[in-house]
Amino acid sequence: MGRLIKVAEKKDVPDGEGISVTAEGEKIALFHETGEFFAVGDMCPHAGGPLSEGWLDQGEITCPWHGWTFPLRKQDAERDDGLPRYHVIIEGEDILIELPE
Repeated sequence: MGRLIKVAEKKDVPDGEGISVTAEGEKIALFHETGEFFAVGDMCPHAGGPLSEGWLDQGEITCPWHGWTFPLRKQDAERDDGLPRYHVIIEGEDILIELPE
C-alpha cells in the first residue's frame, strides 16, 4: 500500500464536476460523479491539457484542449493510455488518495 494523502473534503467537489488538487507536488484532477470520487493525473498525456477543466460524462473525462476521452477507472481503459489513476478512499467527509511509494 502507498501513502494516503488527504486532498479535499467531499463538499469541495460538486457532483458532476472536477477540481485540481496537489498532493506532494503532483497535480491531480479529482472528480465526483453520482456519489463516487475519482482521481487521475491532471495533465492530459496527449496534449498536456488540464483534465480537471474537462467534461465529465458517464465515467469518462474529455480533455478540454483536444477532445480525447479517458476512462476514470483503470479497469475501463482498453490500453495503457499514460494517464495516472489513483485509488480514492473516503473517510467520513475526507477524500484521500493513495500515492505510490
